[in-house]
Amino acid sequence: MKKIFIITGEYSGDMHASNVARHLLEMNSDIQIEAIGGESLKAMGIKLFADHSKMSAMGLSPKILFDHIKLGKDLVNYLTKEYKPDLVLLIDYGAFNLKMARFLKKAGIRINYYIPPQVWASRKYRIKAIKKYVDEVFCIFPFEKEMYESYGIKTTYCGHPLISQLPQPANRDEFFAKYGLDPNKKLVSVFSGSRKFELKNLMETFIKSAKILKKMHHDIQIVFSQAPSIKDEVFKKYYKDCDFKVIQGDNQALLSCSDALILASGTVALEASLYNTPMIISYKGPILFWFIYLLVRCINRVCLPNIIMDKDIVPEILELQAKPDFIAYNIEKLLYDEDARNKQIEGLKSVREKLSDKNSSYEVAKEIHRELFEE
Repeated sequence: MKKIFIITGEYSGDMHASNVARHLLEMNSDIQIEAIGGESLKAMGIKLFADHSKMSAMGLSPKILFDHIKLGKDLVNYLTKEYKPDLVLLIDYGAFNLKMARFLKKAGIRINYYIPPQVWASRKYRIKAIKKYVDEVFCIFPFEKEMYESYGIKTTYCGHPLISQLPQPANRDEFFAKYGLDPNKKLVSVFSGSRKFELKNLMETFIKSAKILKKMHHDIQIVFSQAPSIKDEVFKKYYKDCDFKVIQGDNQALLSCSDALILASGTVALEASLYNTPMIISYKGPILFWFIYLLVRCINRVCLPNIIMDKDIVPEILELQAKPDFIAYNIEKLLYDEDARNKQIEGLKSVREKLSDKNSSYEVAKEIHRELFEE
């Protein structure tokens, strides 16, 4: 029986891991899988060495660092002395997983990496560690394959997991009725981020932008999305006493039913592009962090649709440009300038074509199965 161990560090990785594991077990029942994961893997009956309670903690406190170091040491001991897997699959979570790759590869264990660190965006030096300690990379962006292969790293492009996992667009009439929205007004939705520091840096600016739009255009209604990871008391602290509607936990439906979007940078922009929903990206933080980012970044774009297509499809309104009136102006263009709106929609359609329709988790499972049973 072949043994596989999967290391994930957060909710999304657990979900991707469960999909890969399901496909693997469907392909061959003569496989044993254990993991560090969460509820998705647990629901499949996969034995967990540890859950995410210590993995997903944020910050650099002594306790968090101690927990990560102890977990890493215990894991290496377990894998090298007891479980002895034929293959370890790392999923995302670069800081921890690259350290694990170093120790496990030295012990002679085969290492594959699904959703590798975005070295093309910053900290490109990490690619040296990947080349040294990872046997094969399963990348999710087409441009990554050429980059990794240029360093002599075996790479398979598996497609982006969102392609197969993203729900179909919601029915607009049903969605508007569900949340008491006016079907005769345009819907502008605001996604201010899934982390506390993003709300701290962005919410005030986004609220002012929304108020400008509402004041100038009576045919616009505004909705703010509250990320599931943000507790009510935290959200209310930054949202304050606004009268805009807040929707929590229905992100994909909101993305698909909106006429335009104000987004913090992140995967949400890629989700929106797959729904062909016009958007702007805006992001800012402490000015010192911004200058540090300018020093370490490897590319001049932050929005995933723009990076994937290597051209400016979505306006990126960053740091010193991130002013409420400028954000409102760009949303107005997407709502009322037909040429600007259609041009962006056509650009967004090309993103899905570029990513292909591969079922990402199935492609990963197929390649792992081939390595274990056919090579």
